[in-house]
Amino acid sequence: MSWLKEIVRAGISTKSKRDVKVNVWKKCPSCADMLYQKDLEANLQICTSCNHHLPIVLKERFKYLLDKGTAKRVAVASVKHDPLKFKDRKNYSDRIKEARRATDEEDACQVVVAKIKGIQAVVCAFDFQFMAGSMGTYVGEAIIKAAETAKAKHLPLIMIPASGGARMQEGILSLMQMARTTAAILEVKEAGLPYIVLLTNPTTGGVTASFAMTGDIHMAEPGALIGFAGQRVIEQTIKETLPEGFQRAEYLLEHGMVDMVTSRKEQPEVLATIMATLMKNNRQEKLEKAPQQEAITAKKTQ
Repeated sequence: MSWLKEIVRAGISTKSKRDVKVNVWKKCPSCADMLYQKDLEANLQICTSCNHHLPIVLKERFKYLLDKGTAKRVAVASVKHDPLKFKDRKNYSDRIKEARRATDEEDACQVVVAKIKGIQAVVCAFDFQFMAGSMGTYVGEAIIKAAETAKAKHLPLIMIPASGGARMQEGILSLMQMARTTAAILEVKEAGLPYIVLLTNPTTGGVTASFAMTGDIHMAEPGALIGFAGQRVIEQTIKETLPEGFQRAEYLLEHGMVDMVTSRKEQPEVLATIMATLMKNNRQEKLEKAPQQEAITAKKTQ
């Protein structure tokens, strides 16, 4: 009998190690503090010690960003699964099935029409949990659908990428989405509608090289990794050591690649202000152009 059992009264039991949940605490990757999971969730997955923004699942992002009860899912056309019959260590079709079971989603991108602080917008957001948010044909279709919805409803478009880049299992078909999505975004801009990009950690590869860096306004989360090629690849190519913080949101802000770095707690208010300002300017511009257009039309009919 152990010494503990000798001093504990009969009828009092102690929990074994396996009874304790493993997800009660989380270590901050920045300051190494141990964070209580419930406190971390209440603080939008932001470290209470150093303000480091930890990964957040898409469901929780929508919860803090969108007005409660306003989100309406936009259906995306289905695409052919595993078009190239790709196989590496396992079949691509099996990877897709595993990702769907884990996330309960069709693919790595969701499109909703919702309000942010009372301002309605189309929001297209990536789920990094689904194959690292990689961009395949479905993601391309989702972005095109988001652009078409924004034009049809005359609403701002907000893009929230979180991606490792193009999906290698779809080869050239994935790379084609770079051109398709960029063209779709161009149509939104030509319609005079705001296109705002909220860059999150990470936004890399072909996603960065296409629609993610063509916004009217680029907002980034603190500490987000944003770039095309990885730092090690760049250093090996140019044979130089890159500066500290290279490809992080703050570095990009300092060098003019993003417009602002905004905490999750401030994002809804800032996005709403930007949308209201840009849409007001859009309406004012249309009112100013209306008399000129009427004069041109009248002249043609004479």
